[in-house]
Amino acid sequence: MKTNPVQSAMQFVNEAKGELRKVTWPTKKETTGITSVVIIACAIMCVYLGVVDWLLAELIKYLIR
Repeated sequence: MKTNPVQSAMQFVNEAKGELRKVTWPTKKETTGITSVVIIACAIMCVYLGVVDWLLAELIKYLIR
């Protein structure tokens, strides 16, 4: 027995809506806090990788001489 594609799509959308109602969404304060942590972690990694890159570049320059 074949199913109607329109009915299948509607069933999917309705089930997706039901699942989204079950989600516990973070508050604005939680979202801001998590975003701040991510930005700070990215900044720290950026500085770390920049320093490592610079050190390795200097090492290569020293070895080439």
